[in-house]
Amino acid sequence: MGVGTKKKEADFKLSVYSKEGKIIGKFTPQRDVFGRKPNDQLISQAIRVYQDYKGKLASTKSRSEVSGGGRKPWRQKGTGRARAGTIRAPQWRGGGVVFGPTPSKSVLGLTKKMRKAALSVALSSKYKNGNITLIDKISFKEPKTKKALEILEKLPINNKRNILLILDSDQETKKSFRNLENIKSTKALDLNVFNVVKSAGLIFTLDSIKKLEERFVNGRARGS
Repeated sequence: MGVGTKKKEADFKLSVYSKEGKIIGKFTPQRDVFGRKPNDQLISQAIRVYQDYKGKLASTKSRSEVSGGGRKPWRQKGTGRARAGTIRAPQWRGGGVVFGPTPSKSVLGLTKKMRKAALSVALSSKYKNGNITLIDKISFKEPKTKKALEILEKLPINNKRNILLILDSDQETKKSFRNLENIKSTKALDLNVFNVVKSAGLIFTLDSIKKLEERFVNGRARGS
């Protein structure tokens, strides 16, 4: 290993911050996850697959699928009301939907290897641009939005308008960040290319970034 290689390895680190915003250590991320070369075509393809899949999950029920309506709601003549054969008809409240969306099989797709690579490329771009912040740990005994906001204000985040928080903590901690504007949270195992690309910055806890790297090692990178 040459001198230049050693220098590059030494530079490939993330500062670990405490909840008070002070540097308390260094963390060396895996190059296979955070050190990939840019690949705009792969990222674009992964986002298309994600949006295509999400767009085909909408589902409605037709008049033959909704419950009720086994008999006429009232007799055909003599009531003064309009004729009706079933309460499943679309003009009724709770009736079936006419020409509504139904789940369909997605035509677009990515191989497991491509999904894994796409997520790695997206994460590498965030790392290269300095948009990844690493904090030691975040934990609250009870939901405290004020304390969550104080932590974010102390961290050196370049752009706080659209932050994705990756943490695998208790529900109290997640609830503390839920009411904050421009903050979304997810688990390391649920992280995907679309969320990474659309966010201005990522905040990892030490536990979550290690779980993410384990996810790549175990071949569970969903990516899209």
